[in-house]
Amino acid sequence: MARLVGITDAIRDQVLELHLGVNRLGRSPENDFQIQHPSVSAIHCEVILAGDEVSVRDCESTNGTFIGGEPITQAVVQAGQTLTLGEVELFVESTDVTIAIPKFEVPRPAPPIILPDGALLCPQHPQAQVTHQCTYCREVMCDACVHHLRRRGGKVLKLCPVCSHKVEPLGGEPKKKKSFLEFLHKTVKLPVFHTRRDRD
Repeated sequence: MARLVGITDAIRDQVLELHLGVNRLGRSPENDFQIQHPSVSAIHCEVILAGDEVSVRDCESTNGTFIGGEPITQAVVQAGQTLTLGEVELFVESTDVTIAIPKFEVPRPAPPIILPDGALLCPQHPQAQVTHQCTYCREVMCDACVHHLRRRGGKVLKLCPVCSHKVEPLGGEPKKKKSFLEFLHKTVKLPVFHTRRDRD
């Protein structure tokens, strides 16, 4: 991470670990980094970490902000340069911006309990039997565990709560029951309707 190291006696060897975004430096305790020196203004300057660069903006300080001895209003600062606030010097040790993305471990459910008849009990709901299995991580689950995603104008997607992949019913998709009308259509032959010309 970007760091400033104090050179002036008042803050010698003091390390300021800058964070992403705006870092305010000044004499006031309301700043991100308080520098108690008479030549430093209450809110002296801002050091901004954004993207892959570090810039410094003077906040209309009384004694000015300098990079490498040159007065600035706003400028990009590089590692190895000196940042001066009034009479206080800070060495720009690093301008590296590190973004750490925390890794979240998803706890896996306990293995299912096998009943004497061979049926499985859901690891999350021990009172319910397993009805589905994930096609990707092979996790088993009951109906209550399955995530249902309703698509507009389409059928409902059934997803795994662990990896969000598709789940399938154990034993395959159940066969749809035929309606009574379909049953009649298959079994009863209806009389053929004749046209008017046939009857004449």
